[in-house]
Amino acid sequence: MVVNRPIDLDLSTLFEQIGLSLPERLHKDIVYFGGPVQTERGFVLHTPPLTFSSTLTVNDAVSLTTSKDVLEAVSQGAGPEKFMVSLGYAGWSAGQLEDEIKQNAWLSVAADPQVIFDLAPEERLPAAMKLLGIDFASLSEEAGHA
Repeated sequence: MVVNRPIDLDLSTLFEQIGLSLPERLHKDIVYFGGPVQTERGFVLHTPPLTFSSTLTVNDAVSLTTSKDVLEAVSQGAGPEKFMVSLGYAGWSAGQLEDEIKQNAWLSVAADPQVIFDLAPEERLPAAMKLLGIDFASLSEEAGHA
């Protein structure tokens, strides 16, 4: 899931499109571009302990739900404490991601709820890099193997 690319759609408009009401305090919250695959499909990253029809535990602090019941819970004021809604996801063919990791095309860090839910979108990448002890500004576009 891409967590730092807001799109020109707010939760109020999205919930209206799917026929759900939304608590006033959430009207201006933004929807994110989760990736280029199935952009018509919604995904909700959220904090536990709530689970829904199709919830996947990412780690102890983050879950991913793809069923509409999470949005219905949000509509009723009974949803997760912290959440973000995205449309689409990033996907790879079998073995493709592993190959890209071997080529040093990716840096990975555990999903951190403070980075995902508490920071502005433009602050998330530098904060994730900081968790790895890396200053994002000092990275080179060239990769190599030592």
